[in-house]
Amino acid sequence: MKVLFCHDGPLKKDEENNYYGTAHNDKTFKRYYHIGNELSAIIRVKDVSKSEAEKQLSKISVSPFRVIQCPNISNLKGGILNKIKAKRIIENEVKNTDYVIARLPSIIGFIAIDYAKKNKIPYLVELVACPWDAFWNHSIVGKIVAPSMYLATKKRVKKAPYVVYVTNNFLQKRYPTFGKNISCSNVALQKFNSEILEKRLKKINEMNQKQKIIIGTTAAIDVKYKGQQYIIKALGELEKNNKNIFEYQLVGGGNNHYLKKLAKKYNVENSVQFLGSKPHKEIFNWLETIDIYTQPSRQEGLPRSLVEAMSRALPAFGANTAGIPELIEKKYIFSNKKNNIEEICEILLSISKEELVSQANKNFSEANKYEAVKIEEKRKGFFEQFKLQT
Repeated sequence: MKVLFCHDGPLKKDEENNYYGTAHNDKTFKRYYHIGNELSAIIRVKDVSKSEAEKQLSKISVSPFRVIQCPNISNLKGGILNKIKAKRIIENEVKNTDYVIARLPSIIGFIAIDYAKKNKIPYLVELVACPWDAFWNHSIVGKIVAPSMYLATKKRVKKAPYVVYVTNNFLQKRYPTFGKNISCSNVALQKFNSEILEKRLKKINEMNQKQKIIIGTTAAIDVKYKGQQYIIKALGELEKNNKNIFEYQLVGGGNNHYLKKLAKKYNVENSVQFLGSKPHKEIFNWLETIDIYTQPSRQEGLPRSLVEAMSRALPAFGANTAGIPELIEKKYIFSNKKNNIEEICEILLSISKEELVSQANKNFSEANKYEAVKIEEKRKGFFEQFKLQT
């Protein structure tokens, strides 16, 4: 049986036609073989050199796996020039598959759902983020696009027969469905080891007042809704008052010009380190070296990177966005309002060894809910239900 995965992506392809991804990886794609034995993905593709890909990305090795490259229809120019061609490609692939998995929000996903309904092909929706938050917090153009993306998502999720939500409450409330649904995060952590917590507690207890406290974030550094600028501004406020005892490390790809300029403006360029992209397997090693993780973004589903940090028993704080408050204690959540810099400063100044120890224990326990075996068994059961009742 054939399964067609539909999302804007993108995937990356090297000169030897190997494919790579970050959120799209072997762990993601393997789960769809519970539905069928042949998997295809219709998705945007960007070129990358093999040397760069092997340093920064996860190679996709699942098989059989076929990629159908779709032209870019995610921006205004592409929507005008490429939409007819893209719709033709998507329609042809949907007609020739047995099951459609549409990951939303995505333009490719929207179109695939419409053709699946038209051709009576069983389909399932994975809702992984809120398009309103993503576009509204992106740019002026994003604010124009946000209402239509919100309504397009809301309409298709409501009428979908099967929906997988990555949050426990947030996306369900904003984008309800009449169909069968489950809460099932895209995060799937390997087996937990108590030594991780013991190692973290030892690290906290050995901290001294002379060393800087290292804060970390993993996210693209040239997407403003990821929110790293708020942490940099907060460090600037602390610096101004001679209270900056922090270093901020940013892992993620993209152009660092804006954030670097901001760090210089707020006189904290020596406290902000840009580490570039890292392969997923190296992220965990880096998490072991930092002291606090922060998720300051204004658009999320249930953030994988935050759960992964918590699985390393890392204390954490974050924005009042989507699924973030489902993971972190209320007192470590800051608002998305104008006074959020002040709130971030208050959180940072409230840090003590006692609080770090408490948060390490709580976060490690919370992350345990996302152990791969538990998550994947739940998802597998839902996929089998989808397969059998369609």
